[in-house]
Amino acid sequence: MLDHRLVQTAVIGDARSDHPVILPMEFTELEAWRRRHPNYTYWCGYELGGCGGRLMDRLYHDKVCHFAHVAGGPTCGRAATGESSADHLFIKRGLRDLLSKHGQRGDVRTHDLGSGPGGAVDLHLPAARRKLRFQLAPLDYQGWRHAGAALGEDIDDVDWLFGAEGPLTKEVLARNGYSLRFRLETDGGERRVHIGAQARNEPADWTPLDECELRSDGIWTPAVEKIRVSPPRPQPAGFPLEGGLVFALDHKAPVPDSSPFSIDGRRLVMADVKPIGSPIIRAVLSLPADTRLPPARHVFRAPDHSRLLVREDGGWAIHIDRYLQLSAMDAAQTGLGRVLPEPQRTPLPASVPQVKTAVTKSVKVRASRAVDQPQKPNEPETLSWSKAVVRAREILMASAAQGCTLSWSTLIHQLGNPYWARSESFRIGFLVEVDSPLQEGEPVLSAVLGEEGGTLPYLPAVLERLGMDGFAGISADSSAVRRWTECERERAFAAHAKPPRVMPSRPELRQLDDTPGSTKKPKEVAVVSNDRAREGGRIELTGFQAQNSTAEERRKVSEAIDRVQRKTSVLGSGHPANKRAHRAVRLGCAWLKFATPGCVIPAIPTKRQRRALRANASDLLAELNLTTMELAAVKAKF
Repeated sequence: MLDHRLVQTAVIGDARSDHPVILPMEFTELEAWRRRHPNYTYWCGYELGGCGGRLMDRLYHDKVCHFAHVAGGPTCGRAATGESSADHLFIKRGLRDLLSKHGQRGDVRTHDLGSGPGGAVDLHLPAARRKLRFQLAPLDYQGWRHAGAALGEDIDDVDWLFGAEGPLTKEVLARNGYSLRFRLETDGGERRVHIGAQARNEPADWTPLDECELRSDGIWTPAVEKIRVSPPRPQPAGFPLEGGLVFALDHKAPVPDSSPFSIDGRRLVMADVKPIGSPIIRAVLSLPADTRLPPARHVFRAPDHSRLLVREDGGWAIHIDRYLQLSAMDAAQTGLGRVLPEPQRTPLPASVPQVKTAVTKSVKVRASRAVDQPQKPNEPETLSWSKAVVRAREILMASAAQGCTLSWSTLIHQLGNPYWARSESFRIGFLVEVDSPLQEGEPVLSAVLGEEGGTLPYLPAVLERLGMDGFAGISADSSAVRRWTECERERAFAAHAKPPRVMPSRPELRQLDDTPGSTKKPKEVAVVSNDRAREGGRIELTGFQAQNSTAEERRKVSEAIDRVQRKTSVLGSGHPANKRAHRAVRLGCAWLKFATPGCVIPAIPTKRQRRALRANASDLLAELNLTTMELAAVKAKF
């Protein structure tokens, strides 16, 4: 049936009435309505934005029934005539009935917000110093802020109830953790009001208005009570922090229980925070609640995705999802690291000969000669577990800085009692603590350990405990583990050199496995170590000088790249002389990548990659050294 009605709503009694009615659509319903209300008179009321003229109900059998103006009345300019055009009056009447039902005192008013008298309905509860605003007209954020300020001048709080869902309802939901809604449903000649309560990530729960209550804390429904018993914490506003930061926790400093930044799934802690390029400041950190709290004795770096949380009424905190532990040397540079006392060396008894550690360097393999394990000294404990872990890191980093490996006995000799005659399981747990947490940007220091320059027998067990894939149940004597250890040592030597050199990427163990049945990526050539290449192993792409390089050649190339980069930084990136320098550095970095043992060669290398693969170490060094001299000559002219 087509809807050809002219007017659907009216007021009863006179033109100034606020008693609304909606005319039934079906002729049978209208006939029953006439019999029940024979004395009703209908008007195009002023509260509807109408002309004040008399209306008559029109009954039709072939189309919907509607109101029509009585002939000879005033010209009507009423804008809204549909079934929702009297919703503000139905809400007004429903609120008055609710006040009367519970014997409460209150004032209900409608407001014209520029588009007609039905823009909003306000309920003022003077005893509770509270207002309820039913917002019918569309409202933007700025209008909402200004209206809230105006409504709150003589009261303590305002409850907003919205009809249509939109950006503003989502804003209120995000701010408060819940929002209040209303809707009206047609029931004969009435429009029934329903109140909805919606929590975050939940659908609205609706209750008829006549089943609600008005209390000191606002309108009550079963759903509202559930929300207010355990109100959700609103999400604070956040802004991304660029550049990263470092921090050290202070577990003894209390965090206020009523902090606005305390939300589900997060924990708040106090910390000393140093943003990049800024001084240290005391701040509240918001960390994931499902992760172990970082120990206060270490310094951590938040590499990315940190956010500054702020509240309009004041206060701020820092939201961090991921953090990495800094080494002892890096932590000391931040000013947040603890100054550790130099451990006292335990003198050996006279009967035990002094141990002399002979360290030798080979061109192809840097290794330290293992020494015989000394006898256990009868001295008291000198280092606690935590101090021994820190000291072990320092010793291994110092050895890596010299490009040397270290035997377990040499490491323990420097740590002293009680770390002499310990079981293998103890050693594994100790090294896991030394390398925890495992980080992609930091080398595994346990790889620096090895008897006679070889691989530590229980290194695979350490790596498995650290969470690395592929090391469960594998022998330290396997070729893949030996190659992986050589690669990781190269990373440690580069990372801790003075100054640090370009550190190659860490290969996966499966890439180094050349046993029958091992899988390789379809578009990549088999991974071949330098040792295997020198032994005549088969390489699918031949003629690549980079894979035949020695560790000494790789070290020299890395140092030459560092010298060029230091010269270019002095001149500035815009200087013409830097163009050749950048080209040489890119070639050198590509050469180092392919020269690293266990590297993966693309099946179809690019032009630059082919040049790097075929480059000879001596020619590359000559080009880098020449570039350094050219840059020095340019600098001398200034």
